[in-house]
Amino acid sequence: MLKRFSTNYALFSIFLDGVLAALALRIAFFIRPSLSHFSNLIKDIGTPTAIPNYAYFILAIIWILVFLLNNQYDPEKNLRVVDEINGVLISSLLAGIIMAGTLYLSNREISRVLFLSFVFLSTLFSLTHRLIYRVSFKLNARKEVEERRILIAGAGVVGKRLAKQIEGYSNLGYKVVGFVDDSSEVRQKDSRVLGSIDQIKDIILRYHIDHVVTALPRRAYSKLDQLVSDVHTLPVRLWVIPDYFNQALSEAKMVDFAGMPMIDLRAPALNHFQRMTKRIFDLAIIFPMLIFVLPLLAIIALLIKLDSPGPAFYVSKRMKENGEEFGMIKFRTMQVNADKQLQQIMQKDKDGNLVHKRPDDPRVTKIGKFLRKTSLDELPQLFNIIKGDMSLIGPRPELPEMVSLYEPWQHKRFTVPQGVTGWWQVNGRSDKPMHLNTQDDLYYIQHYSIWLDLQILLKTILVVIRGKGAF
Repeated sequence: MLKRFSTNYALFSIFLDGVLAALALRIAFFIRPSLSHFSNLIKDIGTPTAIPNYAYFILAIIWILVFLLNNQYDPEKNLRVVDEINGVLISSLLAGIIMAGTLYLSNREISRVLFLSFVFLSTLFSLTHRLIYRVSFKLNARKEVEERRILIAGAGVVGKRLAKQIEGYSNLGYKVVGFVDDSSEVRQKDSRVLGSIDQIKDIILRYHIDHVVTALPRRAYSKLDQLVSDVHTLPVRLWVIPDYFNQALSEAKMVDFAGMPMIDLRAPALNHFQRMTKRIFDLAIIFPMLIFVLPLLAIIALLIKLDSPGPAFYVSKRMKENGEEFGMIKFRTMQVNADKQLQQIMQKDKDGNLVHKRPDDPRVTKIGKFLRKTSLDELPQLFNIIKGDMSLIGPRPELPEMVSLYEPWQHKRFTVPQGVTGWWQVNGRSDKPMHLNTQDDLYYIQHYSIWLDLQILLKTILVVIRGKGAF
């Protein structure tokens, strides 16, 4: 529905990327000798080798194809500048990998320095011409932006949210003219409601509507057939937002399942690239740590055995991503059979929220208090991360008996891998009751990025040093 540029500009952008990729290769060829003063750092610098003419064509085609497959020329994608920058960088990385493999199999005489210079320049050129277009677009270099007038059927929560989002793209020419809604109470309170759904045909003609978006609640779906029939003969685009999106655990997505378009109400909150990056982040931190952690684990296990009878490790049943049970490994900080006393310990705070941890818990052993205060009891969970049951950062795995008391909205916290530490731990830890923990977890899910994981990890170190909220 929303478009930042025309199909003609998309075709021009394809052509421009190809030309700039060939130009980048030519420039990289000419500047390689000037890198000779870096010869101590880069050994792959020597006499330039002529680049065959076909290489310019093949590399430009690969560059364009990867950008096409990654939707970089789709006028309905990358409306935000940050999305476009991320898309170009990811596409450039993929194109570079594919081209490296192609050159390895076809022409190994092109040096690594020249190739890396080419990828850098081509990425820079692809970003630059897109950013120049964005700036010129916002400065109204294109003096006339075609106005698209939108009418929303349904002035409820979904309809109002849609209108607010569209207002953020007013620079693209989109304007919400108003709503139609059958509720007389809504029509009286909101002046933007232009009439009832039965009047939609007259309203479309009177206000010169280009797009109609239906955001009706399920109880009003009986009106949908009549609405489609009314607008069928009019020159408008009709869009439907299913009310089922409100029932999605994190984000509803349209997917192709066995050749049929379906709405996935339990789509993972992280895409494949984010999930892969998160896994690499976890393992890159954990494996170097094991050299120092393994001796420490042995010492702590010995201290626990000397302090109280029972095993050094404790496996607690917890809920991981998608609400599945797993065994979370911890150092034992309580007396044996402490789980049987959980119901006696659980209590409610002044607001009636259930709390299962408290600083004066009589089940905690002497060494257990120290381990909890320093969070050393969590160290064995590194093995859960290596196994893949947990992540380093994420919502805290919850006890099954606590999850059974959750309200439906709280289950959204299981749409990402559960973690050793997370957003709520660095913003209050055990000081916060269960329902507030979940709100912090949902904030993390909605704002996830690898940079947020890094920020949480650094904050966790500071929180552990202070020992705030741990018991």
